[in-house]
Amino acid sequence: MREQQAAALPAYTGRDLGASWSRERTLFKLWAPTAAAVRVILYATGSDDERGAALLGSVIMQPAGQGVWQARVHGDWNGRYYVYALQFDGTEGEVLSADPYARACGINGRRSMVIDLAAAAPDGWAEDRRPDIPPHARAVWETHVADFSADPAGGVPEAWRGKFLGFTAQDTCLDGDPAKPTCLNYLKQLGVSHVQIMPMFDFGSTDEADPDAYNWGYDPVNYNVPEGAYSTDPWHGEVRVKECRAMIAAIHKAGLGVVMDVVYNHTYHADSWLERTVPGYYCRRTPDGSLTNGSGCGCDMASERSMMRKYIVDSCVYWAREYHVDGFRFDLMALIDAETMNAVRAALDALPGGENILMYGEPWMGGGTCMDTGARPSDKGALDVLSDRIGFFCDGTRDAIKGGVFDAKSAGYVNGGLYYGVRILHAVDAWRDGADGFAPKASGQVVQYVSAHDNYTLWDKLKLVAGRTSFAAPDADLLAQNRMAAGIYLTCHGLPFLLSGEEFARTKNGDHNSYKGPLAVNRLDWRRAADLKSLVDFYRGLLAIRRSHPELSGAAGETAPIMLAMPGWLVGFVLEKAGGDSELAVFYNPETTVQWVDLPAGSWRYLCDGTTARPEPFGEVQSGGVTLAPVSVTILVRE
Repeated sequence: MREQQAAALPAYTGRDLGASWSRERTLFKLWAPTAAAVRVILYATGSDDERGAALLGSVIMQPAGQGVWQARVHGDWNGRYYVYALQFDGTEGEVLSADPYARACGINGRRSMVIDLAAAAPDGWAEDRRPDIPPHARAVWETHVADFSADPAGGVPEAWRGKFLGFTAQDTCLDGDPAKPTCLNYLKQLGVSHVQIMPMFDFGSTDEADPDAYNWGYDPVNYNVPEGAYSTDPWHGEVRVKECRAMIAAIHKAGLGVVMDVVYNHTYHADSWLERTVPGYYCRRTPDGSLTNGSGCGCDMASERSMMRKYIVDSCVYWAREYHVDGFRFDLMALIDAETMNAVRAALDALPGGENILMYGEPWMGGGTCMDTGARPSDKGALDVLSDRIGFFCDGTRDAIKGGVFDAKSAGYVNGGLYYGVRILHAVDAWRDGADGFAPKASGQVVQYVSAHDNYTLWDKLKLVAGRTSFAAPDADLLAQNRMAAGIYLTCHGLPFLLSGEEFARTKNGDHNSYKGPLAVNRLDWRRAADLKSLVDFYRGLLAIRRSHPELSGAAGETAPIMLAMPGWLVGFVLEKAGGDSELAVFYNPETTVQWVDLPAGSWRYLCDGTTARPEPFGEVQSGGVTLAPVSVTILVRE
């Protein structure tokens, strides 16, 4: 279905697609403008393999205008399951589809479920509130639901390990030692502000009935339903809803926000519920009719089309409203057009407190696509039209610090590629000088990071550049490089982001793409967190310094860093607090030898000397000049 045909289809403006439950009746509404007939088929269970499985009948749906079919089914249908059967002119038989707008589903998402959302809530859900986190204090920590609590030594009850409920376990610690916190007990002490959860919607790359199945989950099946493998009971659709909400409430109670990793750029396969209900509409195609593959999955979603745009906007609003999500990370954001991204931003802003909901994504795609005429991809080239509160991951900072992600042995500024110092200079002010061919409108748009779920962990990358394959060994020189990498992006303007476990040298033994598991490779090793407590403490100190000094983030409109003349490949700059007084001096020394640099006038004391970081000044007063430890970041505060 090419652009002109798609535009000719009527668009629906209401917000009630799906199954709207009440005790007296359920209203089913489906947008399927090209269908000749539609009926809803009702079941007692989410699959035919369950006890009590029975076909409960079917109801013919009627046209309701704007391409919508609807049916009212009287009685209380909460907890019952359904699919749609569609007929199309020129084809034989019916096409069966789950509901693309479903809010709950059965095992593996093949049947949708009618749900009373108010009843599928944990205790106290009505009182759950998003934490109030000022922009300068934001720092995002990315994790996977299963990875987070699967370690048997982590203190989480066995039935909850690797599940949504793993986040709700109280006061967890390693082997029963309160001095070694784990899971959420650990996280609320670390100093990050938001937890980014890798895909937690219902995805298709695992069998929810298999307790050993593992995948990162970038394979959407039901966008508005939590993943069943992360619930304690994937057979009953209300359980995953309740337990996902319980996870979010527990994170909020710890004072942290929740960022949801969303994948609106493609579906698990082209034969999705969206494409089954309106064939040819939702996926992009080339002029010869073949599917485009900018996602690497063979089914790019046509976000620029009115009903796909509406779907994305409504889905984000749904998760924000019904699950109290605090932010969205967009996978392959460049496959989503800029107008759609701005529409999501506007819709979130219209919610109570919605202007504080984060939005950022990957400003790239996996290959070429074919957007309808006039649509612009949400890449760095679209920063002129994108809202200044839509951010993007900065691969320029990432690669400058540690080396390129596509060459295991390429070095960055902290591990031998000293020439990257020129790019580090630009990263300090979040690339706002346009040095890399783009110019962010605000520093908060730039997600500063060195590790994420994709590619090697930071520690494994440092090991590979150094030519070492004993990944678990805590080599002293590589720990210095790790500290320096963190010290750089946590003193740059922008939004800091880190992969869970980066702060304790997380290793996957050199596996750069562990999306299929096994869980043993991916799960967080809480014993390693305890063993490398000094590195964790360093990250904790840097995060505390950042919270105490808003000028480090640039989020409050502070002036640009004042760059200092430095010898060799050293970088130094001064940050001013409100009022124009220089308060912080920051130095990066990538050399493997001690360096001496001049200090601005005045008396200074350490906040970070390269191995220790804390928000309270320490050490002797420094004036005139200061020595910089090898491979280190030094932060000083004016007395």
